Amino acid sequence: QVQLVESGGGLVQPGGSLRLSCTGSGFTFSTYAMSWYRQAPGKERELVATITRGGDSTNSDSVKGRFTISRDNAKNTVYLQMNSLKPEDTAVYYCNADGDDGSTWYSYWGQGTQVTVSS
Repeated sequence: QVQLVESGGGLVQPGGSLRLSCTGSGFTFSTYAMSWYRQAPGKERELVATITRGGDSTNSDSVKGRFTISRDNAKNTVYLQMNSLKPEDTAVYYCNADGDDGSTWYSYWGQGTQVTVSS
């Protein structure tokens, strides 16, 4: 059974930092591209950052220079280090895994973790 379990969310003051973690199981983690998405109340889900299976990463313009995505394949875990947090970063953050087995494309989602940036 495939699972993606996020952790690390919470309440933080503006300017603060959080590190989100997402641990995968039930699939070959190292062969999947991993991403973080977020969804704020009343808004569509948006892509925050992606890291390929080769370790190349991209960030959305809204978080560039503040957020860093990384992965540890030995631990089947992807991280999102979030610095200089702003109130507009408040959202539910979701982990996503995208990959294929040679013939079929798979996309898996975690249950989400709440991040609230407020004083």
